[in-house]
Amino acid sequence: MVIQTRLTMEYAHRFLNHTGEAQYLHGHHGELNIEVEGVVDERGFVKPVKDLQAVVWDVMQNFDHALLLQDCDPLLQPILDVYEKQGIKGGHKDNTQRGTAFKCELGYAVPECRLVVTKKISTCENLVELFHMLLKDKLKIKSLRFQSNTRNLIAAKAEY
Repeated sequence: MVIQTRLTMEYAHRFLNHTGEAQYLHGHHGELNIEVEGVVDERGFVKPVKDLQAVVWDVMQNFDHALLLQDCDPLLQPILDVYEKQGIKGGHKDNTQRGTAFKCELGYAVPECRLVVTKKISTCENLVELFHMLLKDKLKIKSLRFQSNTRNLIAAKAEY
């Protein structure tokens, strides 16, 4: 049996070395749709339906209201310097929006700064690849679809 969930997030990013509007910092409303394979138990419930959103949100919370920058972006260090100067680089008591930190070959999260640093440009296609890497050991993923709700809908989907 396949079950699915949808999570939404707000994020900001830019496309480094890109021409056009996307080279500037800008924000999006993103939506992740994930389908996972589960097992129907004796009562008719699909496992892991109860925990599906919690498992996904624990990782995805790093991306909600966060800044996504490439590791080679010249804005990265100045932003961290400003956070240091403001006394918020190590987190602030009012920053309760924190996922579990992660580090993998495609990027890492700095939850206390609401920052995700990526190896690749944060296109929908590359984000689907990153999300899969972060979730594949936690869930039996059938498909991932990420869309960026802008005036012109952009989406990427991968099936596994």
